[in-house]
Amino acid sequence: MIDRRISTELAERLAEVPAVALIGPRQVGKTTLAVEIGESRPSIYLDLESDADRAKLAEPELYLAGHADKLVILDEVHRLPGLFQILRGLIDAGRRRGQRTGRFLLLGSASIDLLRQSGESLAGRISYLEMRPLDGLEVGDDQIDRLWVRGGFPDSFLAASDRASQRWRQDFIRTYLERDIPMFGPRIAAETLRRFWTMLAHHQSGLLNAAEFARSLGVDGKTVAGYLDLLVDLLLVRRLEPWHSNAGKRLVKSPRIYVRDSGLVHTLLGLSSYEDILGHPIAGASWEGFVIETLIAAAPEGTKANFYRTAAGAEIDLLLTLPGGELWAIEIKRSLQPKLERGFHHACDDLSPAKRLLIYPGRERYPLADGVEVMPVVVAGHALLAEV
Repeated sequence: MIDRRISTELAERLAEVPAVALIGPRQVGKTTLAVEIGESRPSIYLDLESDADRAKLAEPELYLAGHADKLVILDEVHRLPGLFQILRGLIDAGRRRGQRTGRFLLLGSASIDLLRQSGESLAGRISYLEMRPLDGLEVGDDQIDRLWVRGGFPDSFLAASDRASQRWRQDFIRTYLERDIPMFGPRIAAETLRRFWTMLAHHQSGLLNAAEFARSLGVDGKTVAGYLDLLVDLLLVRRLEPWHSNAGKRLVKSPRIYVRDSGLVHTLLGLSSYEDILGHPIAGASWEGFVIETLIAAAPEGTKANFYRTAAGAEIDLLLTLPGGELWAIEIKRSLQPKLERGFHHACDDLSPAKRLLIYPGRERYPLADGVEVMPVVVAGHALLAEV
């Protein structure tokens, strides 16, 4: 078992509000964590993909009222969309009896239906928490390369070999394409969506060009936008928005696109080993996406993530705006002797960030000129955690 950093926050949320929605991709460890939380208190677990457990909720109000003294864990809750209105009534009735916290833990494999339905029915009664794949702060310095190659899904990371990990990820992608995505969105041919997902992997860290994708797929730009929205809502792809607040500069307006898990990037491109990846042109972009996901996961709640790029060439890979307004400018290099381009310094002159970091795959931390600090991703992550 790997201790998940989110477990402490989940326990705190359950002590504050009646319902917590734990959302994240499939196989990220939500059920394992929920069951672990359930073992620490009176609880009942229902898997709504199980016919037997769904049958128990034939009369949901009656059944759940009989377990009002327990934490009720509802896995894959999006499969019973009518349940949210009933949960609202049970939460309100519990409040009148003095049961104000820790009533329901809702698990969902995506944000789409869960957020929409609960937002309508459970406003003011629910807290949302995203569970991500494993990150560098959870596995330690000595496992960073393994985590980058295999990605952060626990079964992939902990597999007995790179080949076994690759097979797991191939099966994961196939399951999403053939079963999960048709359940969440409009019917899309699995092969078309696989081609689009693979194109995104080839385009890792690039600016979105919907027209180019549309031509390659033989569809229109609106259809491509729908495909991308679906993968973003399923928490599989990140759309990193550009920084907009500097009105005096001509800024790039297109978002950057990242397949969020580096292991999935490598599997979509047919890369299974560390040597395969280092020999492929995608290595730098894959490392960049890996670092971005790690740092966003470590950042304080409410942190905004953007990139900065002007028409004149000033550029910052990741710009974090912490809740108090402090800016961290972060450049990412896949080199043991990293060097900064002038564009980073020009961008820092534009924005005057509080911190200037250069993240690289080495182990040492050391200063550069102009207030820049070079550091490993785990060290940068711990610096962000210290801001929480």
